[in-house]
Amino acid sequence: QVQLVESGGGLVQAGGSLRLSCAASGRTFSGFAMAMAWFRQAPGKERESVAAITWSGGSTYYADSVKGRFTISRDNAKNTVYLQMDSLKPEDTAVYYCAAARVLYLETRTSKYDYWGQGTQVTVSS
Repeated sequence: QVQLVESGGGLVQAGGSLRLSCAASGRTFSGFAMAMAWFRQAPGKERESVAAITWSGGSTYYADSVKGRFTISRDNAKNTVYLQMDSLKPEDTAVYYCAAARVLYLETRTSKYDYWGQGTQVTVSS
């Protein structure tokens, strides 16, 4: 199995920055290339995709709401994926989840992700 552990969440003022990290482990992860993504879920709302990246890192996806402000990256040598979040807004407040999918292409659909972290809270104050 694959274990995903997020870190880096917290409380920040509007306009500030945070960097989320997702450390992956498990025999399955090291032996199989996986697409990775960040999702978020705000209270009373459905989980939505924020950003995704292919195994090679050559292709990325961003939701329109975060385009130009968030950057997804990965370090396969460290089995870690990152989400750099700049110019944060109060509407970015949510629990952020890291996810892994056993596919080589770019994937944004929640249902296609096989493994999920426990989530990290991001709160942006106005």
